[in-house]
Amino acid sequence: MNDDLDAPSLSFSKARRLTRSAEFLRVRHEGKAHRGALMILGALVLKLEEPTAIRAGFVTTKRIGNAVARNRVRRRLREIVRRHQHAVRRRIWIVVIARPAAAGASYGALEDEWLRLAKRAFILAP
Repeated sequence: MNDDLDAPSLSFSKARRLTRSAEFLRVRHEGKAHRGALMILGALVLKLEEPTAIRAGFVTTKRIGNAVARNRVRRRLREIVRRHQHAVRRRIWIVVIARPAAAGASYGALEDEWLRLAKRAFILAP
């Protein structure tokens, strides 16, 4: 018998990501932002009639650096959210905005800050 069938999926498909600017704007206007040295975490709790799955969006501006640096930061942030997605409460939209200091930060430092901001935003399940 395969125990992997009972384990939750760790995939983070494109359907689980915020992609439209209207979605990012909704999180910005209706949600709450929590600021850290490496990133800003915006979180919006959805209404009960809306879909249950979490969705996340990532913003890396040119202030972070060239395309290589921006993509590296974006990949790291996406991996952090993917690894911790099952700890996040349902019906949450998350927007993670990387700050310029994130380009020089290690994966561990980014993960520690994301967890700290997520706890402050009360988006982690008890």
